[in-house]
Amino acid sequence: MAAKDPQIVIVGCGISGISAAHRLVKAGFQHVRILEATERSGGRIKTAKLGNTITDIGATYIHGPSEENPLFCLARDYGLLDPQALKPENQALDVDEYPPWIPNWFSSSGQKLSAECMNDALEMFYELLAESYSHKNDKAGASFGHFIRSQAQKKTAKKWKKKDETTRQLLLSAISTMLKFECCASATPSMDEIDLAGFSMHKGLKGVDCTLPRGYEGLIQKLLSELPADLVTYNRPVRCVHWNNTESGENAVTVECDDGEKIAADHVIVTVPLGYVKKHHSALFHPPLPTHKLQSIQKMGFGTTDKIFVEFESPWWDAGCEIIYLVWKDEEDFSDRVSDISKSWIKKICVFTVIKPSDSHVLCGWISGHEAEYMETLPDDEIMRSITELIHTFTGESHICSSPHLSVDEDRE
Repeated sequence: MAAKDPQIVIVGCGISGISAAHRLVKAGFQHVRILEATERSGGRIKTAKLGNTITDIGATYIHGPSEENPLFCLARDYGLLDPQALKPENQALDVDEYPPWIPNWFSSSGQKLSAECMNDALEMFYELLAESYSHKNDKAGASFGHFIRSQAQKKTAKKWKKKDETTRQLLLSAISTMLKFECCASATPSMDEIDLAGFSMHKGLKGVDCTLPRGYEGLIQKLLSELPADLVTYNRPVRCVHWNNTESGENAVTVECDDGEKIAADHVIVTVPLGYVKKHHSALFHPPLPTHKLQSIQKMGFGTTDKIFVEFESPWWDAGCEIIYLVWKDEEDFSDRVSDISKSWIKKICVFTVIKPSDSHVLCGWISGHEAEYMETLPDDEIMRSITELIHTFTGESHICSSPHLSVDEDRE
């Protein structure tokens, strides 16, 4: 029989570990401890400064900021949101993770495109997304990417047949841009690798996605401030969780740290990232996890989405612009990956979002998949040079300069 006031060890001090500790302490448990392998808390939540601009180089948005979302409620109660995010009408909108951002569009021919004209591509893509949700009961096997391509070919041939060839080519290529952006949202090399039925089961919460003006890390700081000061032990990697010695009754689990310390516990909550568990589960747990749990770990999707923050001397986008779409004119085949990654990885960057406040002149570029992983191997100056050349190509303006502030966030999901 376990102790009345059990010893509880939490492995990992990201938002999951902190939230678990917060709830346990609030419920009256007195012997709770977090072991964090690094020198900081927050995990994927990390706020930094790029020049004078606050940037979330980890998690950025509260998706679906409404009463149904506990993150939104916490941020609201802690006073971390701006007035716009708190408006009831914003919380009531059902945008399904596609906020009504004000866009600028640019083509690889160096031209700024009409937002009104390109809106046809957005509407087409959103229509296809809506149709995909009707396939949640389909048999597994069909991919989201194949569905979008096959349906887009049929619908665009009918709806856009009267448009001139140049406009039609741009609109078709814009759907490729949207597919690449969806790859970033799904952290996948290609939407061909996303199961259509599984994708269709996703249900977003209502509300226009919002950010935290002072950074997402403020949420971490607020939660930690309500916990005992000595609850977290930093720089304490865990080597192994010995979890099956239950015959002793109490202290049924032993947590072995890299430094040799062994911590007896009644319960252990492991909150490390999925990627780490995939790679290290055989060493992390003794005895091994049950087969059904290992199968679940192996089947769960895991990919890469990177964010690239770049500061410019002055904005080359419109005042009020919130998102910049890049359209390659030769991608009317609805492609979402490049053929030669070492030469063309930069073509996977399809979107820049404008970091608030807009007068900061900072953009966040998005890239996913194998192209993102290749980019991570490059030196910062080469990435900066490629980004600058990309901007020159799409704007047709060779005088645009980026400041030497560059931050690449490697986000494994």
